[in-house]
Amino acid sequence: MLERYYAILNGEKESKYLMNKNNLKKIIEKAENIFESCHFCEHKCMVNRNKEAGRCGVKHARISSQFFHYGEEYMLVPSYTIFFSGCTFSCVFCQNWDISQYEAGVYIEPFKMARMIEKAADNGAKNVNWVGGEPTPNLPYILHVLNECNANLPQIWNSNMYCSIETMDILAHVIDVYLTDFKYGNNECAERLSKVKNYWEIITRNHEIAYKQGEMIIRHLVLPSHIECCSKPIMEWISENVPNALVNIMDQYYPTYKAFEYEEIKRRIRRDEYNEVCRYAEKLGISIV
Repeated sequence: MLERYYAILNGEKESKYLMNKNNLKKIIEKAENIFESCHFCEHKCMVNRNKEAGRCGVKHARISSQFFHYGEEYMLVPSYTIFFSGCTFSCVFCQNWDISQYEAGVYIEPFKMARMIEKAADNGAKNVNWVGGEPTPNLPYILHVLNECNANLPQIWNSNMYCSIETMDILAHVIDVYLTDFKYGNNECAERLSKVKNYWEIITRNHEIAYKQGEMIIRHLVLPSHIECCSKPIMEWISENVPNALVNIMDQYYPTYKAFEYEEIKRRIRRDEYNEVCRYAEKLGISIV
């Protein structure tokens, strides 16, 4: 698993964006056309983001922070992580609500960010980790950065995966590893807690696409009282549809932001809840990291 990722790290293969460098200008043009009537995500608010922010709260890219991250999955560390502000979700329990739900950070010129990435590569970074908030609204900016960059680092799409088909088509040319966030096992929980519609159909579709396009690590944050409705259906779907994906079952949920307004999630998860999900995943043959 993650064979291509390790091959890039070992200098045996080029990162996808380097392989497709000659086509990046055409890909950027496609992204900029979407930007003018925005449908990078499945909200498809269709605003011209040269003039106004989309539903995600993003007009032009703002970077809230960038640094070497040592808290990611072990095979990704150290990860040069670039956090954008704004998000396509409005999760009531968001642990990064200060950057996801509010405008934060600054614009950094793409050529400057490209030099920062190249310096990070020289200093031992194992990848570039595009995250947020959410990277999806910032795809044109990311492409401009990659067009200026020559570091052979795996590109990681750290996302809630509420992307449009058009976005997934673009990502196929530049993303090596999908580090996904699979939150809910049904539409009702997603709409109630993250304010998004048609979650299950969109997220499962995009996971299947991503699974064919690159390497995949799926994160699932266990929510209190959501074992039967969310955690178990997700594990079942993974085992049946993306069986070779690595899965990180996460236990670090804590109530924050607006979570105290929702009875079932205003507490931390119990150890027995977390263990139940892990045992269920193991029973299904899922590779847990």
